[in-house]
Amino acid sequence: MGRTDYIAMKTDEPAAAANYDSLNSDIKELKLAAKKFANHAAQLLGAGFATSFLQWLAAIAAIYLLVLDRTNWKTNMLTSLLVPYIFLTLPSILFNLLRGEVGKWIAFIAVVLKLFFPKHYPEWLDMPSQLIILLVVAPSLFTNYVRGGWIGLIICFIVGCYLLQEHIRACGGFRNAFTKANGISNAIGIVLLFVYPVWALIVKIL
Repeated sequence: MGRTDYIAMKTDEPAAAANYDSLNSDIKELKLAAKKFANHAAQLLGAGFATSFLQWLAAIAAIYLLVLDRTNWKTNMLTSLLVPYIFLTLPSILFNLLRGEVGKWIAFIAVVLKLFFPKHYPEWLDMPSQLIILLVVAPSLFTNYVRGGWIGLIICFIVGCYLLQEHIRACGGFRNAFTKANGISNAIGIVLLFVYPVWALIVKIL
């Protein structure tokens, strides 16, 4: 009887050791999976924050150039292209706000002023009012698939390229565009138009 108990105890030890090793292996795999998850989450959050920040920066730069064109810039460039650029890069918070009732009221007031009080309607309000109207009336299919998609990003990049080469031509060369006192701020604003589409395209490719 005692012999049998001894044999049973000896055979239980390898089984317990195997179970312990298996548990350790499972714990290591869980730790490794948690580390991978944390790394991927950090990368995604970092990329998302960078994209959001650059989107705000590009939209602000485009609005700055639009205001500048309506006040001091007075260039012959096709700066109306900044309207679709802002439409495509405007952050979702502002986009949804202006696309809702707030934007509808602004568009309504702008149309009423333009129709019934044309003499009191300032010229510099043309572009902003057209932007608001575009935000309000754009079809959902267009806003859902073009904004933030490949097509929208490529359009933004082309707009930036056009404005940059036209600015360089108007200043009389690349050097003058980035050295003249009255051209530096414009050049910086135009260069900032590239940051969001280029970054977003890189993120999509990778």
